[in-house]
Amino acid sequence: MQDRPTIKTAIPKGRYQIGDYSATLLSEIESPDVRAYRFILAFVPDGQREPRFYVCSESAADPSQPRLCHLRVVSETLSEIVDSDPRWADADIFAEQALELGAQALGLSKQQIIKLL
Repeated sequence: MQDRPTIKTAIPKGRYQIGDYSATLLSEIESPDVRAYRFILAFVPDGQREPRFYVCSESAADPSQPRLCHLRVVSETLSEIVDSDPRWADADIFAEQALELGAQALGLSKQQIIKLL
């Protein structure tokens, strides 16, 4: 996965179960990557250790709009910014959209999202 986020440290802010996947919402991310992550939602298949899909909120580094963030999806075959908006700087709004994007991408749209933490 070429654009997989490199995470040195992060604080888990939420955990979810969606079908055969667990998803963890990370904040306060320290990374050596060029991108400045506000939040990452990582989707891990049950029984595995490595995420298969990520949704990231990345600071746009625009001094005129300090809350502007890019919403990026990352998988084995894809790394794409799907939207840019200040609302992706809000953890709850980001998590709701990221869960929806991940469920669609992984074919889990019909699965119930269960908040664990």
